[in-house]
Amino acid sequence: MTAPDFPRRLTLRQPDDWHVHLRDGAMLQAVAGATAAQFARAIVMPNLKPPVTSVAAATAYRRRIREALSDGCPFQPLMTAYLTDTIEPAEVERGFAEQVWVACKLYPAGATTNSAAGVSAIEAITPVLAVMELIGMPLLIHGEVVDPAVDIFDREAVFIERELAPLLQRHPGLKVVLEHITTADAVDFVRSGPPNLAATITPHHLHINRNAMFAGGLRPDFYCLPVAKRELHRLALRAAATSGNPKFFLGTDSAPHGRGAKESDCGCAGIFNAPFAIESYAAAFEQEQALERLEGFASEHGPRFYGLPLNSGTITLERQPVAVPQRLHRNDAAGTAVDLVPFHAGETLPWRLATTAAGT
Repeated sequence: MTAPDFPRRLTLRQPDDWHVHLRDGAMLQAVAGATAAQFARAIVMPNLKPPVTSVAAATAYRRRIREALSDGCPFQPLMTAYLTDTIEPAEVERGFAEQVWVACKLYPAGATTNSAAGVSAIEAITPVLAVMELIGMPLLIHGEVVDPAVDIFDREAVFIERELAPLLQRHPGLKVVLEHITTADAVDFVRSGPPNLAATITPHHLHINRNAMFAGGLRPDFYCLPVAKRELHRLALRAAATSGNPKFFLGTDSAPHGRGAKESDCGCAGIFNAPFAIESYAAAFEQEQALERLEGFASEHGPRFYGLPLNSGTITLERQPVAVPQRLHRNDAAGTAVDLVPFHAGETLPWRLATTAAGT
């Protein structure tokens, strides 16, 4: 497909985001609308303070998400359980049976934002995993080891070898999503793995490699976990996302932090990509001459893996330049200002979200 052959309009089945951080409080109210404007559903991460470890906490969080959106907004938050060493299998099973939780999230303790309460060793949650395998409840994994002896750029590959491969052998029927993959190692492992293994890919890992964090100085807005890797890994992710392989699907890992958190001594990890997520994916797919495969990646592979119906609504993109602002200033319901830098800040993307038509 040559440049003049690119379509001017692109209508897709409305996509879903299979990995997003909506936070809570003022930040939730400031950012939830950006996800709801594009996506019909989203898997919401449970790493709040305190984490979402009970059915009651998940139900209350889901209510707060809905309250943060405008009346009548059809967006559906899909809730997840935060796994700890002590979470009870019965609580996990009850939450899934009552359709409060659609999946459980495994954070290795200390691997990323608000993961201190996470799992110290996967073997510690064997009873929970056995129940999940039995009832068909997906396990979502932040796939990095926390061993300080392992280089940060190798932690995903080492996790696959040390933890994920043995886990799949012990629980061959367990549905597993390796989230926000960043390496060719992960692409190869998922592609060659069993049908119950899939992966999500973010827009930022399709566009940047690790050099972005150091271009013209230290760039905290490109710091995320897992960190971006070498260019060869970015190219492997692009090939996987645009391949049409149903094992790979959209998960933004949009993770907003205010300016104070990004530029403090913490330097919090996370990229806020929700406001221009589908436009970012469309740009990458266009660059790979694979726009005809965007709908599968964004709107079909994920729900089919989760066993959920495809959305009946649509979105329409127009091939019209959209300038991404340097900053977004959002106010919560009480008027509290939240200052955010969106992914692609200061850039111009070739696609603009024109319309969203919710299904019935």
